[in-house]
Amino acid sequence: MEMKTIGVVGAGKMGNGIVISAAMAGYEVILQNRTEANLIKALQSIEKQVQKLVQKNTLTAQESNAALARIHTTSKFENFDTVDFVIEVVAENLDIKKAMFAQLDTLCKKEAVLVTSTSTFSITTIAAATQRPDKVAGMHFFIPPSKLVEITRGYYSSDETIDIAKAVGKQMGKISIEVKKDSPGFIANRIYTPLFLEAFKAYEEGLATKEEIDAAMKATYLPIGPFELADIIGLDILKDSLEYYEIQLGTAWKAPLALKQLVEAGRLGRKTGKGWYDY
Repeated sequence: MEMKTIGVVGAGKMGNGIVISAAMAGYEVILQNRTEANLIKALQSIEKQVQKLVQKNTLTAQESNAALARIHTTSKFENFDTVDFVIEVVAENLDIKKAMFAQLDTLCKKEAVLVTSTSTFSITTIAAATQRPDKVAGMHFFIPPSKLVEITRGYYSSDETIDIAKAVGKQMGKISIEVKKDSPGFIANRIYTPLFLEAFKAYEEGLATKEEIDAAMKATYLPIGPFELADIIGLDILKDSLEYYEIQLGTAWKAPLALKQLVEAGRLGRKTGKGWYDY
């Protein structure tokens, strides 16, 4: 099945980046968000990012105009019955994602492939909300922007679905890594989350300041420190992910008190202007 039109559900930073990559790759893109104000804000952000690519000579003005012309928006789900491939980028909450997939299952044609951008939750559980679990997979994009995308199999994900997701990722200029088993956190987060926990623990124990810990980790060739990255991801998202990991993997993954207190204080990271750091 040829993929011509991609639906992107969610107009946050991640969703906007996916829209740009898809439109630049030649896909028609329908961006859905429930509020018109968010869609207007998203389009403004997308246009600014595309203009930066023109200024850097990554795109010509003609290519940028063509890419922007391929982007369409809806506050409902107009024309989602025509999309071939849907990328869900809603809040990192399992119940919200399950409800969204149940809705998409009724809106999209039966041949459409549905993928979730979750960095945490079970693909199998999300797919169970649909009548097409064989056509559901994980497609985890990264923040900060990366060439990498994790393609994760749910229990029923077909080989065809995985191949289609890989092909879409390749056309969007991504390098795909296949996660062959549906496990919490998949590959990158499964390995990186213990680093978060040790960094937070070291801070709580007074071994060093968060600035010094970030500096130390960057000196070991990491591109960004764990506290800085946590603020980009969102401390509420990180806390919720850790609570899910704790249930699935055990108490070693328990969210630290300092992180919980920041979330309770409304310090969620860059998106609120305050997290581990002030912005």
